[in-house]
Amino acid sequence: MGTTKKEASGTYSLRIAEPALKHIDSIVGYIAYIKHEPLSAIRIGDAIYKTIDRIENNPTAFPECREITTKNKIYRKAVCLSWYIIFKIKPFEIVILGIIHKHRRTARIKTIGKAK
Repeated sequence: MGTTKKEASGTYSLRIAEPALKHIDSIVGYIAYIKHEPLSAIRIGDAIYKTIDRIENNPTAFPECREITTKNKIYRKAVCLSWYIIFKIKPFEIVILGIIHKHRRTARIKTIGKAK
């Protein structure tokens, strides 16, 4: 008589957009193969996915993304180590749009908001 993950997290389902998956791959790949730190790459990849799980469980707990302003505050930003995870809250879905390093220009964050 357990609850499914969708019921436990409210009425939201989670989708990771293709650009966000590519961002995760490039972050982990860079750390593992360019910097030659495979254990750090695993640790960072795990941290990113744990943060995504936290987003799925309570998306409104994260602050509005000030770089992408909307009236209904659907764009949010979670912090994971040195990265921002940008996501969009739709009526029944949370969409992870992208992951960007904190030190990138804010114009880069605005381009992530235009992803579908």
